[in-house]
Amino acid sequence: MRKWASFPIKEGEISRQAHADFPDRAIYERETGRSGFFGPATHFHHTHAPTGWSDWEGPLKPRLYNFNDIAGNQNVSPWQVPTLLHNAHCKMRTWRLTESMNDLVRNADGDELLFVHEGAAELYCDYGHMSLRDGDYVVIPRSTMWRLEVTEPLFLLMIEATNDSFQLPEKGLVGNHAIFDAAMIDTPKIDEAFRAQYSEKQSRVQVKRHDQVSVITYPYNPLDAIGWHGDLAVMRINWRDIRPLMSHRYHLPPSAHTTFVAQRFVVCTFVPRPIESDPGALKVPFYHNNDDYDEVLFYHAGDFFSRDNIERGMVTFHPAGFTHGPHPKAFAAGREYKKKFTDEVAVMLDTRDALLVGDAALATENPDYVNSWKIKPAAL
Repeated sequence: MRKWASFPIKEGEISRQAHADFPDRAIYERETGRSGFFGPATHFHHTHAPTGWSDWEGPLKPRLYNFNDIAGNQNVSPWQVPTLLHNAHCKMRTWRLTESMNDLVRNADGDELLFVHEGAAELYCDYGHMSLRDGDYVVIPRSTMWRLEVTEPLFLLMIEATNDSFQLPEKGLVGNHAIFDAAMIDTPKIDEAFRAQYSEKQSRVQVKRHDQVSVITYPYNPLDAIGWHGDLAVMRINWRDIRPLMSHRYHLPPSAHTTFVAQRFVVCTFVPRPIESDPGALKVPFYHNNDDYDEVLFYHAGDFFSRDNIERGMVTFHPAGFTHGPHPKAFAAGREYKKKFTDEVAVMLDTRDALLVGDAALATENPDYVNSWKIKPAAL
């Protein structure tokens, strides 16, 4: 791994601390950095908003999709729903499931991360049984057999770590118990419900490999384990179990909210938290460049205070190559913020490699989203 050269340099009127105590003439701060928020960075102080464009031409621009309106994502098999955003290392899909699965499924292409946006279900897999509710993350290791019995209609966000696995992030100085304690992670149980589904009836398993599906038929239910031991398993944690890192004097970067990591992307979770209380601290997300990562936000619940006209189930996509940040109204409100807490839950996918957009997602795009940063002239 290469090491970035690092030597602090200062020029002009500056703040002595990023995201706080701006110079008197500077209203706006912009961060440009490498490797997401993990590499070297520089902070510029501006008198105009870094997102104050008056026009935009060309394909590189911020995008907004409404994943509530995705067509073709209601199916009894997760392998039959359209891919919405993807590259060689990950795939994002949504899946609506209103009836219980007849077949088992198995992803031989990589680990699968399910996020339960709506609904509830009973999960049966190689490792046993567990109940799922809204807000649950479920990590399913590669080639695990599983199926869902629906108890409330499901709307799932699915993120595949293609040829990869999901791991927990390094927590460094704050220690292993920060953000969420490993004791909060649940695993399936070989309980009465799991034993009740043992069967000598014929069962089918749909196996996805290289995005092609094969079907394996057994004369019995292959979910027949009576026990297991090891350090690989299906894992579940709910966003309500996450205790976010906070600083009352400093707006922490999105990397502080990392939940899962793969080799070429990360998944972060934004949950309700106290807003910075120090008078000099920035109280809304800071303007920053997308220099190395594409950024995707799936809005799950609450009031998304840095964005206008965003509803649950919508997705913003900010590809690498331009500066973005809070909308003008949110930035203005943030300077004299009255609220004491944020009230939003969102899942962020940051990818090191450029994402391609599938046709099903393109069909739900709001083309006017790029104009939502324009400052509207005051009424005469």
